[in-house]
Parts: sequence; structure tokens; C-alpha cells
Amino acid sequence: MSIMDRSARLAAGAAAGMLLLAPLTACSSYSVACSGNECTATLSGDGAEATILGTELSYGGTEDGRATVTVGNTSVTCAEGESVSAGPLSLTCTTVDSGSVELSASLG
Repeated sequence: MSIMDRSARLAAGAAAGMLLLAPLTACSSYSVACSGNECTATLSGDGAEATILGTELSYGGTEDGRATVTVGNTSVTCAEGESVSAGPLSLTCTTVDSGSVELSASLG
């Protein structure tokens, strides 16, 4: 076996390992915490993204005290303390700031 073959196999193995761990990091990052079928997340900065309960979310900014969040192909807005439904998720915006939104999400 040549050195090139071994290097290529090691690189392929490392890449495969990263792909296997990628789904786990979605709910274990510093901005997302899940317990059972409920998660809390903080999305900061326009375009911030997270995967929550298998669903992609992105933050579109805050205007007039309302945060815009895109869930899958659906955009919703919510004010602090307000609950909305989007796709498979029920969201409650717990804190809405000029550059971020903190929310809780559950299925249903």
C-alpha cells in the first residue's frame, strides 16, 4: 500500500465521521438546547440558522419589536411572549432584541 492510498483512506474516514456527527451538533450547539420534544434557541445576526427537531430555522431580523423567523419555506413574525405556528413547529418568542431572537420550539 502506498502512502497516497493510506492518506486518501484516512481523509475519507475523517470526512465520513464528520458527516455522522453533523446531526448531533444541531441540537448541542451553544445556541440550541433540546430536551425531549422541546428546544430553546438563540439566533443572533441576520441569516443565523439552526436545525431544531429536524426542521431548519433562520432568523431574518427584527423590525418594530417583531422578529422574522423562517421555518422551512414559511416565514413568520413574532413579538416577545407571542406564540406562532410554522410548519411542524410551534414557536414562542421569549426574547426579541434588535439583533437576535430567543425562542422555544416544540412539535405540533
